[in-house]
Formats: sequence, structure tokens, C-alpha cells
Amino acid sequence: MKRSGRTLKQRLYDLKHLPSRIRRARHFRGHGVHSPFVYSVVRQVFMRSIFIAEKTPLYDALRGVDVVEKRAVQLQNLATHCGVEQWSIDDIKDGDGLVVVSLATTYDHLEQYASKARESGAILCIMSPYYNAQRWEVCRKIVEQHHSTVVDNRAYLLLFNNHLPRQHYRL
Repeated sequence: MKRSGRTLKQRLYDLKHLPSRIRRARHFRGHGVHSPFVYSVVRQVFMRSIFIAEKTPLYDALRGVDVVEKRAVQLQNLATHCGVEQWSIDDIKDGDGLVVVSLATTYDHLEQYASKARESGAILCIMSPYYNAQRWEVCRKIVEQHHSTVVDNRAYLLLFNNHLPRQHYRL
């Protein structure tokens, strides 16, 4: 009889992810993050479940393209925290401070978005980088070529195009 509704084989299968979880545990709640900028992002964005600002246009647009509520709140808070006033979803225009790339974007377009964001200095947010092996492979190449700070919190990949040195944080 199964108590948890899962067989022993299914429960043991989850142990395969244990090394990754242990490695990421050191970044829990910002501990082990040595960058003041990334530490403030962790504390002010990832650890908040309510909005920082009163106006939430990015949140409304993200919910319209089926982004989970928690992630939409985090991205709205990121835009507020970084002082971003112009943003876009699955499109990049001059003057955008934040570009969110959803699952609807094809793999070859991801690299184009990354290069355009690098040129314009925008923050690039790639939703669901671990969706499948092909998407992760493209995201991994983008991270390797990126010249500044990268924050990976498993739900989305943030590529900051600022003056900070090359760093990669997995939260």
C-alpha cells in the first residue's frame, strides 16, 4: 500500500536532483551571495510576495500571457527595484529597460534577443530556461557568452547588461 500515493521507485527518483538542491542551498535567502546588487535583488524581489509599487502594468501584461502569479509579482518588483519604466514581452524596442521572453519564442530567436538586449543595455528575462533540453542548451550558450551578471532562479533566467563584472548566480 502506498502512503504518499507514489511508489518507492518514484520517491527514489527524486533523489537524483539532490546534489543540485544542495549546491543551491547555500544561496537560500541571499546567504552566500557576495554581490550587493544581487543580494538586494534576492531580498527585495525574490523574497517578496507583495508588490513594492502601487501601479502594476507589467504584472497585468504577464498574467495575460499565462505567467504564474508568483513569477509575475517577482518580475513586477524587479522592474520597480531596477527603476525600469519601459518593458516589453516577446518583442524588443529601443528604450526598453526589461525584455521578457516567454515560451512562445523559438530557440533561434533567443540568441537574437540576447544580442539586442546587450546592445541596448536592457535586462533580458528568459522564462522557463529548463523547459526542455534544446531550450536549456540555447540558454546555456547565451549565459557563456554573456559579459555581465546572470541570475538563474530556475523559473527564469535574468541577464543584466550593466557595468558589473561577469558573475553567474544559481538560486
